[in-house]
Amino acid sequence: MADSTRPIVVCVGGSIAAYKACDLVSTLIQAGHVVEVVMTEAAERFVRPLSFAALTQRAVFTQSTWFEGTGHGRGPADHLRATEEAALLIVAPCTANLLGSFAHGLAGDIVATTFLGATCPILIAPAMNHRMWASPRVQANVTTLRADGVEFSGPESGWLAEGEVGPGRMTEPDEIAEAARRLLERE
Repeated sequence: MADSTRPIVVCVGGSIAAYKACDLVSTLIQAGHVVEVVMTEAAERFVRPLSFAALTQRAVFTQSTWFEGTGHGRGPADHLRATEEAALLIVAPCTANLLGSFAHGLAGDIVATTFLGATCPILIAPAMNHRMWASPRVQANVTTLRADGVEFSGPESGWLAEGEVGPGRMTEPDEIAEAARRLLERE
């Protein structure tokens, strides 16, 4: 990696694949990056913010603390300030709901506002049921985001949480980290 110390913001959506985001964050930290984590309220139901705080040694931006001072010098817009310095924003896992919010410029939660405020390259790792991924609406949102320059890693085909097999499985963390490395090298 050209400069492995570049800051990265990782946004975590509400999916069972959120546990993989812990591995992704750990991999990025081990590569020397400073990582800020932003979580949706649904993501907090799958993985606790404390897990990411332990990995990053930093406070985590969450929906539940969005408008609270956390005692760490953070205010209600600091998740946006994190994107000012970020070399890359990664959304993993990215749900169908987040894709729709991003594609249509909706700012209904802390991850969507973070996405909208980012001026750095963006990498999305979708995770959802294969029927959702195949939905014409979801595919239209993906097309819109790609046209805006957003990069995608996956989804992969495989075993899904519902016990079904098909495209919708989040790409493995090491592959997302490799896609991030390639994007950072282009910058």
